[in-house]
Amino acid sequence: MKSNLAEQHLIDPEKLPRHVAIIMDGNGRWAKKRLMNRVNGHQSGVETVRSMVTCARKLGIEVLTLYAFSTENWSRPVAEVKALMLLLKHFLAKEQDELDRQKIRLNVVGQRFRLPLDVQSEIQKAMEKTCGNSGMILNLALSYGGREEITRAVQTIVDEVAQGKLQPRDITEDTVAERLYTGGQPDLDLLIRTSGEMRLSNFMLWQVAYAEIFITDTLWPDFSQQEFLDIVRQYQSRERRYGKVVCT
Repeated sequence: MKSNLAEQHLIDPEKLPRHVAIIMDGNGRWAKKRLMNRVNGHQSGVETVRSMVTCARKLGIEVLTLYAFSTENWSRPVAEVKALMLLLKHFLAKEQDELDRQKIRLNVVGQRFRLPLDVQSEIQKAMEKTCGNSGMILNLALSYGGREEITRAVQTIVDEVAQGKLQPRDITEDTVAERLYTGGQPDLDLLIRTSGEMRLSNFMLWQVAYAEIFITDTLWPDFSQQEFLDIVRQYQSRERRYGKVVCT
């Protein structure tokens, strides 16, 4: 589903990042600034999710990954976690038809088994409904941690070696990458973090190796399509050398 969005915003459609990820931070602070409950911030953040997914799809991004709930987030107050799970369930139930209409394939990265059973059920329905779509992959990172992901990949490799399916000498970077939650997808080209925090927060530690990173002070509920497009345009002006020296 291509549009004139790139041309309208002076973005080169031939130099788009293939895989964009966003650490969606600042919902709680957004709510606190307005003397509201943190849950109200998460509710407003859902609207931004809808906006960003549509914008990325129209722009022609291949993969969009949204960091929605980390393994560490389970330690938040029980009431907040329950509210987040309810919001997630409602989002999945409400948005799967729209995702399908936009030809977006939903994928979940992380420990799905730790999510409430009713949420797991909605995830399964949405993934089955959209599994044949090829317009864009939307990864929702749920109960996700970068270290856990790498540990899980290593355990899988060890098991395969023990079973004689894989020889240690044949293990390469590709071997590890293929066993990550994002196996078969391109590594990150562009990582955006909202709310101004200068850290990765255990997010896609393998895939982020050569990503261009943009930090914005904007709180997630206030993050707009215009700012997203501005960041993509700035991304295209950066020289990606992958550790090499470019001779002139």
